[in-house]
Amino acid sequence: MPGPPAAAPPPRGPGRRIPGARPFDLDGDLSDHTAPAPHTMPGVPQFTEAVRALGLADTDTVVVYDAAGLYSSARAWWMLRAMGFDRAAVLDGGLPAWTAAGLPVEATAAAYEGPRGSFTARPRPGLLVDSATVARALTDPDAAVLDARTRERFAGTAPEPRPGLRGGHMPGALNLPFAELQDRAGLMRPAGELRAAFRKLAGDRERLRFSCGSGVTACVLALAADLAGYRDIAVYDGSWSEWGMPSQLPVTTAQGG
Repeated sequence: MPGPPAAAPPPRGPGRRIPGARPFDLDGDLSDHTAPAPHTMPGVPQFTEAVRALGLADTDTVVVYDAAGLYSSARAWWMLRAMGFDRAAVLDGGLPAWTAAGLPVEATAAAYEGPRGSFTARPRPGLLVDSATVARALTDPDAAVLDARTRERFAGTAPEPRPGLRGGHMPGALNLPFAELQDRAGLMRPAGELRAAFRKLAGDRERLRFSCGSGVTACVLALAADLAGYRDIAVYDGSWSEWGMPSQLPVTTAQGG
């Protein structure tokens, strides 16, 4: 039988939910708070405990949604996929699209107090990658690194929201703000348009690596690439929260750099 939807709202989401939705809390147990970068993927034991506490079993089907459009739900989908769980989907447009369709909501935040699940992790390490892997991809003629941050942050003309980070981008990275892959209603663009957006930047390269501020909206790019038919895709877990810290990792503000 289909399992429960799992909500993944942004920090200031409204106190409403799809009836029966459960909280997939990226700011809580579903991040590794011992890591220097926010929203770092937790290890297998912590992840397993967190999703079992939500009642997730291996045979369930999960629909993940955001309280506001499509933002962090793709991160939840990608994390589940990275742990070997393929029975997950993202609700296109999130809660706004649900309510616009006249479907019911409850005036309460997502919560769960039911029985534990029996989820079994089957990690796929290549779906979340580190800075060394990204550095190699930046010089690989068959790979492309795409940054989901805004154009201003990518260029270093807007300050980073997290203090202490350098402005700019990785030399050789390409900028594809995640919002540009959605229409005005917050829905993902058709697969053909998504493929065209990637091909415009990456050309014929099929090996795509995604980055953003803290590994969340990079997953929107991963979702779009998956919808567009790409298969060799991965997300840089540390993203700019790691790369942008003062270090020997190279940073540029040059256009096309």
